[in-house]
Amino acid sequence: MCLGNICRSPAAEAAIRRAAAVAGLDLEVESAGTGDWHLGSPPHPMSQAAGAEAGLDIAGVARKVDPRELSGFDLIVAMDRSNYDDLRAMAPSSEVRERIRMFRPDGGDVPDPYYGTEADYRRMIEIVIPAAEELVAELAAARSEGSST
Repeated sequence: MCLGNICRSPAAEAAIRRAAAVAGLDLEVESAGTGDWHLGSPPHPMSQAAGAEAGLDIAGVARKVDPRELSGFDLIVAMDRSNYDDLRAMAPSSEVRERIRMFRPDGGDVPDPYYGTEADYRRMIEIVIPAAEELVAELAAARSEGSST
């Protein structure tokens, strides 16, 4: 989840979908924002262009997360610390708060390219793709461990 759901989170959704397909992992993936500034808008054109250069199909329409739906997700990832804090504050229970984590494996922020240049959007994609691949590998390993017990 990111702020407006037009740059980082739709890019992460596309990268996760691609990594899951490559890994043969069946995942349900959705992106959303914590804010409502861009509701119904497509992903930012520079996000789509940077994603296309990397082979990602970044699509969808911006939506705002509804705190009531958080309980239905197995995992909730935040693009930056501010959105992480917002998601934890809106979580309906401690159980749901435990499912919220940062998207990047190192816990760092995915920089918000909004108001930035094409280079900022390309850099965002360069961060999102390996983070998505690592997340999918982690999920695949967890599923594998769970099926062998």
